Amino acid sequence: MSLLLGGLQVSMLAQFYFFVDSRISNDKTSQPSHSFPRSFLSVQGVVYTKSCKYAGVDTLLDATPTLGAIVKLKCNNTIHPMIQDGQSDKNGYFYMEAPKSVTSFGAHKCKVFLYSAPNKDLNPSNLNGGVTGSPLKPEKSLVSQNHKLPFLLYSVGPFAFEPKCSH
Repeated sequence: MSLLLGGLQVSMLAQFYFFVDSRISNDKTSQPSHSFPRSFLSVQGVVYTKSCKYAGVDTLLDATPTLGAIVKLKCNNTIHPMIQDGQSDKNGYFYMEAPKSVTSFGAHKCKVFLYSAPNKDLNPSNLNGGVTGSPLKPEKSLVSQNHKLPFLLYSVGPFAFEPKCSH
């Protein structure tokens, strides 16, 4: 819908933005009506080992879970970067809680990387940012079983290692 004003067409959307902008600029004391609670953060993901058949291809076809892979959570939201290690279980799953110095407000400055494989015959692939770092994707709120504190659960990956294959 538009309005003809002095030979110019002004859309209803433009009128709305003008109205909102003028109200905000005239009311210097207004504060947001709500704020999001700050939570601690935890991260989960899965690590696989790709088959030789699909080495070099961005797929998880024929991939198997990797036991003992080390991943690193790195956050650059403080003066001193924070690094936390995690390790995958027999299902390739890892879960880690970040130190309490890192909260959901700084999650956008955190990434998770594949760090090391359980054996020297595997190389990290960059599937889903395994090498360059995967940004955290929010999943859900939960309460830590260890500390009884509120956490936001983030997910990354899935990641994959590639075997050194002879073709």
